[in-house]
Amino acid sequence: MILEMHDICKDYPVGKSVAKILKNINFEVEEGEYLAIMGPSGSGKTTLMNLIGCLDIPTSGTYFLNGRDMTKLSDNQLADVRNQEIGFVFQSFNLLPKLTALENVALPLVYAGVKKAERRERAMEALKIVGLEERMSFLPNQLSGGQCQRVAIARAIVGRPKVLLADEPTGALDTASGRQIMELFEELHRNGSTIIMITHDRNVAENAGKIWYIRDGVLSENETISSEIQEYGNPAEMQKEKLADGTYEQTAGEENRQEEQAGGNTDE
Repeated sequence: MILEMHDICKDYPVGKSVAKILKNINFEVEEGEYLAIMGPSGSGKTTLMNLIGCLDIPTSGTYFLNGRDMTKLSDNQLADVRNQEIGFVFQSFNLLPKLTALENVALPLVYAGVKKAERRERAMEALKIVGLEERMSFLPNQLSGGQCQRVAIARAIVGRPKVLLADEPTGALDTASGRQIMELFEELHRNGSTIIMITHDRNVAENAGKIWYIRDGVLSENETISSEIQEYGNPAEMQKEKLADGTYEQTAGEENRQEEQAGGNTDE
């Protein structure tokens, strides 16, 4: 496995209480796999993406990337991981406006300490892969949205990362440009890239070989289970037992709580 998450939780303090954003995430990715994590707004998918990308750390649990436990690394070590082992593709491109396409693509190699001649060669190679060898000297404002996203993908792959992490990569594009970007991801996958796509769009998710579903901070390979979690809550936390007809049996404690609440409402 190139990536493993075990019992990952992420909490945030909210006043005197705690918001549980991710709940016991267990997740594995094989090298060369292409998968999507799909969920609606507020489902926890952005928080999960930040953890996968080492932009944040979990409250509890373990996260192994390429055999190393990311939860044990210092901030500087995590920065090195982000630079060398993870390629990021964002919805908003995040290109520097005063740099050419070639300079934007080469930028991560500057931080990695790669010499200038090699930086240029590798950036040119990456732009050729995404079909922009004729636009290397163009500034971002001279490129279309689809071309800007291609530059961003070239920047993501120039460091030869272990994992490509794409957050809504077609969200800012028209339909035709979005289709071209998804075709490019498929080509990268065929050439051996490990790709994790974060999206709310089923049409985008269905380009991947596998889809995981996240809802209310719970991740599942089964969309039906994910929907049930939304309706009933997390079965592991609610201590419910699923019945043959697909419903959940209430525990005695839960029945008592509901009765107490009903009684309280009657008194009022």
